[in-house]
Amino acid sequence: QVQLVESGGGLVQAGGSLRLSCAASGRAFSRYAMGWFRQAPGKEREFVAAISWNGGNTYYADSVKDRFTISRDNAKNTVYLQMNSLKPEDTAVYYCAATEILGTRYYASAGWKYWGQGTQVTVSS
Repeated sequence: QVQLVESGGGLVQAGGSLRLSCAASGRAFSRYAMGWFRQAPGKEREFVAAISWNGGNTYYADSVKDRFTISRDNAKNTVYLQMNSLKPEDTAVYYCAATEILGTRYYASAGWKYWGQGTQVTVSS
């Protein structure tokens, strides 16, 4: 069992930056691949980024590539999402997720086993 708690959301102007954190508790954080998803009002939850258990592989949605960076610190049981050049369309609730097996369909929310409660990110124009 893994418990996930996100933090770092807030209100920022377009072009600004935020860093989200996801603290994990429970068993063997380093065994899990970690990911970030987001859900805007009236829209389905969508994949943002993922990172393998050792940080060796990262994956990004096309919409955030070159603006967002996912990273992890296994010593601190924490995964991060650095978000730069934010746009109003990045406004959403951001969720942290964990899975033991990062398959080829990493972008599908159904493949992720554990979820945090989410943190709101609002980007004003």
